[in-house]
Amino acid sequence: MSLVLDPAAQDLLFREARTANTFTDEPVTDEQVQAIYDLVKYGPTAFNQTPLRITLVRSAEARERLVRHMAEGNQAKTATAPLVAILSADNEFHQELPALFPGFPQAKDLFFGERPARESAAALNAALQAAYFIVGVRAAGLAAGPMTGFDFEGVRKEFLDDDHTPLMVVNIGKPGADAWYPRSPRRAYEDVVTTV
Repeated sequence: MSLVLDPAAQDLLFREARTANTFTDEPVTDEQVQAIYDLVKYGPTAFNQTPLRITLVRSAEARERLVRHMAEGNQAKTATAPLVAILSADNEFHQELPALFPGFPQAKDLFFGERPARESAAALNAALQAAYFIVGVRAAGLAAGPMTGFDFEGVRKEFLDDDHTPLMVVNIGKPGADAWYPRSPRRAYEDVVTTV
């Protein structure tokens, strides 16, 4: 059985998509980011909790503050990407659950009344949403450069608060010259799939 999605779209989203390391100076607009979010917000999360939060770093001053917290190998590309997004998990996502999951509003307190349970759920489900976001960036014809090489606590203190946990920083834009490293190998189907 073949996939229903057009092969060109499969290539755009997965086969030809890679982490971009350089970008052109073409701007990424708020309208593009909203279109990305309006698509990927439908990706599933447990109890529809949607804990992902996106902080767009646009000003030169904020960019400079962020670059200071990036690992040395990530500083130049973060400094020059047209747009940078800090993706974080909102550990107080449960406050919105009665509206987001109206069929079972008790889930707010029954499953997520304690902070450790919220942090665990937020980390997993925001990571799912971060993956959807990266695919959405690709669907918009842009390239994404997701990174975890940064001072997490420094970024949290600089841009977030105690209720938000940073997950990754994503550079976004049109790929520039020599944007891609060579494709790394992937595991084969038979190496990762087990039938029981």
